[in-house]
Amino acid sequence: MRKIKTLGLICFLAAILVGFGGFVKPKLVKTKVNDKITVLIPEGWLAMEGMDFIQRYPSVRAPIAAYTNEERNIDFSINISATQWLEGDLELPKSFFKSSLLNTFDKVEIISEGIQTVSKKKLIFFEFDSRMEGAKRNEGQQEAIMRYTYIQYLIEKDRTLVFSFNCPSRYKEEWQGTARQMMKSIKFK
Repeated sequence: MRKIKTLGLICFLAAILVGFGGFVKPKLVKTKVNDKITVLIPEGWLAMEGMDFIQRYPSVRAPIAAYTNEERNIDFSINISATQWLEGDLELPKSFFKSSLLNTFDKVEIISEGIQTVSKKKLIFFEFDSRMEGAKRNEGQQEAIMRYTYIQYLIEKDRTLVFSFNCPSRYKEEWQGTARQMMKSIKFK
């Protein structure tokens, strides 16, 4: 009788894990990016090496910091944008950034957008799903790439900081809450 109850409990717990996709919300740890920025990052995430970031995110500028999970498919980075804006009116740069995002991908579905206060600073943000069609002629690039992204822009004098979280769309449900929490945890000195 005891074995049946134990087996029943195990089956019940297994059903709960399957129902939640087996995903356990990660523990976030305070991470010092540099002398002026801290953010909560999932425990166990790794700092990306320079070449790793460049191969995955070609850019003319190296990031301030970039982190990835152990499987290297979910990322968070902080970069400096090549565009500079005057501090103050955020609506013009917001429309510019939105237009740029819409033109970067084949399809973009905006989940939320706006201007929010994080650590007493106003940041422009976009949360969206994107799709890049595969190149039918290039073997290995034939499948569409679908991603979930949460991106924020902090406009400061002489620079724009870009905070970006992204993962494959199939992980969106599991990571969306964590992405939002990470973005709101950013602290500036």
